[in-house]
Amino acid sequence: MKIGLTYDLRSEYLAMGYSEEETAEFDREDTIAAIEKALRSLGHETDRIGNARRLTERLAAGDRWELVFNIAEGLSGLSRESQVPAILDLYDIAYTFSDPLVTGLTLHKGMTKQILCQGGFLTADFALVSSAEDVEGVLFDPPYFVKPVAEGTGKGISENSVVRDRKKLKKICDQLLSRFLQPVLVERFLPGREFTTGILGTGKAAEVLGTLEVILLPGAESDVYSYQNKKNYERVVQYRLVKPKTDPVVAAAEALALGAWRYLGCRDAGRIDLRCDASGNPHFIEVNPLAGLHPKHSDLPIICRHLHFPYVRLIERIVESASLRIHPHRMEKKQRAHRHSS
Repeated sequence: MKIGLTYDLRSEYLAMGYSEEETAEFDREDTIAAIEKALRSLGHETDRIGNARRLTERLAAGDRWELVFNIAEGLSGLSRESQVPAILDLYDIAYTFSDPLVTGLTLHKGMTKQILCQGGFLTADFALVSSAEDVEGVLFDPPYFVKPVAEGTGKGISENSVVRDRKKLKKICDQLLSRFLQPVLVERFLPGREFTTGILGTGKAAEVLGTLEVILLPGAESDVYSYQNKKNYERVVQYRLVKPKTDPVVAAAEALALGAWRYLGCRDAGRIDLRCDASGNPHFIEVNPLAGLHPKHSDLPIICRHLHFPYVRLIERIVESASLRIHPHRMEKKQRAHRHSS
């Protein structure tokens, strides 16, 4: 199968003058190389496309693929992760991972929590702060956990994210509003265990891959899986594989994660992060339907490594799931139309 690869290469944006923080979610060359190597070992032909702008150029030039392996995060806007999926939908080309609706929704952590609340899923109390005046609308008591509403890789999260004095809440929100130019999510701080759960598959076929407990070591920023802690994870974070058969809290966390994944309509593979309250009840934190795939440093491959689940098998499962959305009659129709136009 001919598979195109769409991605945002971090080095390209750094060369254009973007900062380390602005490009934190973008991929390294060795991530693209690892995915490409895995796909080729599975017998596929690969074609590196690049970011959304390059995708539009290639499509306008008449290029087509049977499937696109999409890990492009997008550069700007609250719907940036939806850009490549929307373009591919326009051209009726199948691709890996979630569609524009789901990627747009789940990047906005507040809207995701609102939808899940309506579905009866357990998540911490929260409020959205779009301006300094909105702080008065936070009706629950501290401690709070404060972060940008639409960032990943721990961007905007530090020890200052845990606010234990309501008088300091406005100042922290003001800082994040100015820095990230997007609303701020204020949640009730959950002091318990933290998990990240890997999911494979789509809809009823989705299943839990495994769960890691995130344990912060001495020297880590305390109480938060922050940008710095993620950046320095080899030194300050321990990932411990936990099993639902021997730990009822893990069983509850995995049930919550899988239910939320299916309810939101996420596809192929990804992660859901959870944290427990003081009574040990797991709560949904956020979902990553476009999880990092660096074979060594990204959380989903780290889960695979703890399970002795080969990286190439992870890529294979993603492609198998996405391939179910390739419709042969559409492929034939597109090929005829392409030949006719040329």
